[in-house]
Amino acid sequence: MPIIAWNDTYRTGIDIVDAQHRKLFDAINGLHDAMASGKGRAHVAETLSFLADYTMKHFADEERLMTTHGYPGYAEHKKIHDRLVAQVNALVAQLASGAAPTLEVSDFLSDWLKHHIDEVDRGYIPFFKSVGVAKDTKAGPAVAVAT
Repeated sequence: MPIIAWNDTYRTGIDIVDAQHRKLFDAINGLHDAMASGKGRAHVAETLSFLADYTMKHFADEERLMTTHGYPGYAEHKKIHDRLVAQVNALVAQLASGAAPTLEVSDFLSDWLKHHIDEVDRGYIPFFKSVGVAKDTKAGPAVAVAT
């Protein structure tokens, strides 16, 4: 059972961002399922490692959109991204050092992702709409972004 479910309220109207957010939802759900079902430490470590790598890719893509289009909130948004990367890397290091993974890890990540989209990413939607990058999230499918 998913710990975090994607729905259209999380859409930003930017195809690449929305697709990556969905993949992050899937990865967090996979991590939670692996932990909840008692799968081996190696499986949990592999899933967490993928999540860490994919999060960095997503952040780089999102930051590239911001710098390409001159988003004025870029510096603050990047600081928030950097903090999460440090937190996820600390979780990976804890697991590598032999610490037992707990469901609190997936709870933390799902809460962070929901909050980040709802409170932080939502802040850039008006800007990206104004420069023609984001579509109205109530107006059907988002458009692809050329970068």
